[in-house]
Amino acid sequence: MEDLRMFGNSKKETDIPESTLLEQVGTIIGPGAVIDGPLTTKDSTRIDGTIKGNVTISGALIVGQDGKINGTASGVNIYVAGEINGNVSAPQGKVEISDTGKVIGDISCKSIIIDENAIFQGRCDMTGLDKSSAEIAKERMASDKESSDENSSDDKDKENK
Repeated sequence: MEDLRMFGNSKKETDIPESTLLEQVGTIIGPGAVIDGPLTTKDSTRIDGTIKGNVTISGALIVGQDGKINGTASGVNIYVAGEINGNVSAPQGKVEISDTGKVIGDISCKSIIIDENAIFQGRCDMTGLDKSSAEIAKERMASDKESSDENSSDDKDKENK
C-alpha cells in the first residue's frame, strides 16, 4: 500500500491528519489526470489531479497540493492542501485547509481548521452548533450593545452638565 502520510512535493511536505489515516483511501485521482464531469465515490478519495465538476464522496476527501476541484465538494471529512473553487460541505465532519490550501466558496461543516497562510474566501456555517449556544451568543451580543449604548448616553450627559 502506498504511504499516504505525506502530500508529495519536493518543496514542502504536509502531513495528512491522523484521523484520515485511519480511513483507507480507495480511490486516487493521480497528478495530471483531468476529469470533466462529476465524480461520486463510496470510499475515501484522494485527488491530485483536476476535477471539472461536482465531487461527492461518502468517506474522506483529500485534495493534494496539486489537486484542484472546480465545482462543489462534499464528504464526511475534507482535507484541502490544493484548491477548491466551489462550495464545500461536510455537515457531520471536519474541513481542514492546510497552509498550501485554497477554498473559494462557502463551507458548511461541524468543525473547521484553517492553517496560517491558507486561503479561504467565503462564508462558513457551523452545523454542529446547537440552538441554545447560538441563542446565548446572540443574547450576549445584544447585551454588549445595550451596555455600550448606555455608556455613550452617560458620556453625553456628562458633556451637557
